[in-house]
Amino acid sequence: MGEEEGESEPGSNGLQWIVDPLDGTVNFLFGIPQWSVSVALADEHGTLVGAVFDPNRDELFSATRGGAAALVDRHGRRELIHDAPGDPSHERRTGEDAGPTGDGLGRAMVATGFAYDAAVRDAQAEVLTRLLPRVRDIRRFGSAALDLAWTAAGRCDAYFERTVKQWDIAAGALICQRAGLELRELPASAGLPWGILIAPPSLAGQLFELVASS
Repeated sequence: MGEEEGESEPGSNGLQWIVDPLDGTVNFLFGIPQWSVSVALADEHGTLVGAVFDPNRDELFSATRGGAAALVDRHGRRELIHDAPGDPSHERRTGEDAGPTGDGLGRAMVATGFAYDAAVRDAQAEVLTRLLPRVRDIRRFGSAALDLAWTAAGRCDAYFERTVKQWDIAAGALICQRAGLELRELPASAGLPWGILIAPPSLAGQLFELVASS
């Protein structure tokens, strides 16, 4: 299954490769170094193994269903364990005080993405208007797979996006889950297509309430 291949091809052994050879095409075309390669292998129960490679920084993020999430870069290999805003380890990492709401959500740096369809963007703007005063800040980078990998690595605290496809998220979502983050599906609602939300368990409920509808 992949964006370039269209519909998925059936396999003979119950396994399926889910591949996006270039996630973040617009960034790539504009020379913005935020794009990635995403590869996952899935069975009937979901993703077995996933990897997201960032060629611009030579960073490889990966995870298996029963193992840890990891990052391999020029410094070697390290396991990824995401800590939530408000945890002592997070405060040591950021060196920052509480955000605008004075709680964990107020410290949260949230990544997201936008649809190409203008009507969907209009509905997404309403969500951002509601969310922006409640969090530290919002980032829109352009590669969903890399957004997920960076969230697992703690570079963002949470991530949500509509209109994503399986080839965008299969690998990155597994990496996030194995790093200790919670995945919630965002059901389609008026003006908003299906999507996902990734966040620490302590923040997932609050964020879901803020972004689940327009």
